Amino acid sequence: MVDMRRERCCNDASVEPVACCGPLAAPTLSDDEATATADVFKALADPARVRIVNVLATSGEPVCVCHLVEPLGLSQPTVSHHLKKLTDAGLLEREQRGKWVYYALRPEAARKLAAVVEMGGVCC
Repeated sequence: MVDMRRERCCNDASVEPVACCGPLAAPTLSDDEATATADVFKALADPARVRIVNVLATSGEPVCVCHLVEPLGLSQPTVSHHLKKLTDAGLLEREQRGKWVYYALRPEAARKLAAVVEMGGVCC
């Protein structure tokens, strides 16, 4: 039986990849779920992006892009590039405050990521 909510989600180009990820321990993943899950892993496949997610996950409040440059040791354009990749994957929310942009880890994205990698004793 096809889950129509999953089918609509995975076929809607306006939905971020994280929304369509399937849990790795699922009995099967559709092609769309596997692609969406791979897209999220691609977004996290850079050490700078993993560090950004770590900073945002532990900050407790949105962080200005200007406050990420020094801790990451990267230029502002490079940090902005990484933030865009994470935002496009659906992991971050972006808030414009005057001329500054603040980022936060989307709570639903964090929960979804946890569910994606939860193996629940099916392996090893």
